Parts: sequence; structure tokens; C-alpha cells
Amino acid sequence: MNQLLILGAGGHGKVMAEAAEAAGAWQHIALLDDRHALLDGTLRWPVLASIEEAGRFVSEYSHAIVAVGDSRRRMAWLNQLSSFGFLIPTLIHPAAWVSPSASLGEGSVVMANATLQADIRLGRGCIVNTGASIDHDCSIGDGVHICPGASLGGEVMIGHGSWLGIGCAVIQGVRIGGKVTVGAGAAVISDIGEGLTVVGVPAREISRGMK
Repeated sequence: MNQLLILGAGGHGKVMAEAAEAAGAWQHIALLDDRHALLDGTLRWPVLASIEEAGRFVSEYSHAIVAVGDSRRRMAWLNQLSSFGFLIPTLIHPAAWVSPSASLGEGSVVMANATLQADIRLGRGCIVNTGASIDHDCSIGDGVHICPGASLGGEVMIGHGSWLGIGCAVIQGVRIGGKVTVGAGAAVISDIGEGLTVVGVPAREISRGMK
């Protein structure tokens, strides 16, 4: 019996739980959150305990995934879940389009109305959020968050841990380094180096980004 444990019961956790329900692959879904005493009984799914207690549920839940927005925490917890013995799924909402030639890493989630085209390589622990579009032959590193409505042209490369804001656009062939922040609505028309924050149309650097 497939049972899914989701780490995080905030907004992202609720959206992931609904995506998992819609996918129909799970007989039971539960969440962990450090606010479990406040949240349990307020959601459609039980909130069992704090995230730190995940290991004690490995005998009850076959699969576990992380619904935490911070990339470093998300990747750290994915590694921890694997060490506990959980299976780490890839979660795809049935209203998304994912090419059969795309490759998706474990712990990644593809939300409703997202589009992933031919020969995409998506790393571990990525979030492709609602209505985002990734065109052919893109390579996306681990822990990347592509926010709602973001659009990537073909053959874009993105390094580990980057964050692409709501509604941004990246033209074909651009290289974006790791730990980059792209502001909402930005238009990226040239390569971006490691750790930068860029905003605007066209996108321009405003600061050194995530450390």
C-alpha cells in the first residue's frame, strides 16, 4: 500500500497534498510540520508531528517528499529522508504536461498546468510551479524553484538552488548559474553568473544573491 508523508503543512504543502490526491497514487496522505499542535484538525489531512520526527514514521509510510520552499532545507531533508529508508517520489499533477522523453529527479514536483517539453533534464528536489513552461532540451539543477507562470525557452541551463520568480521569461540558450534569484516578471536575455539577483526588463543585476 502506497502511503505518502509530506514534510511541511504550509501553503506549498497543501498544494502538494492536493496534487498527490489528484494523481490518485496514494491510499493515505499525511503531513509533518513544526506547528502540528496548531494545524492538526484544521486541514483535510492529518498533521502528525514535527518535521524532526520524520524518521519514526518510516514503518508506516512507504514514500516521503519535502514541501519546504527554502532550497537548502529542502535538499537537506530529501537526503535525510533517503537515509531513513523512505522512497522519494516525483509528484506530477495530472493537469500538467510532461514529455515522455523528459527526465525528472526524485523529490521534484510539477504542479497543475505546467508544461515540460522534450528531453528536459530536471534535477532532484525541484519545484515547477503552477502554469510554468519549460521548453525542449533544458537542463535544470537540483533544488531549483520555477515559480508560477515562468517561461523558459529551449536549451536553457540553470544551476543548483536557483529561484525564478513569478512570470519571468528566459530566452532560449541562456545559462543561469547556481543560487541565482530572478525577480518576478524579469526578462532574462543573457547569461547570469553564480549567486546573482537580477530584476527588470531586460534583467539586470541588483545584488549578490543567495549565499
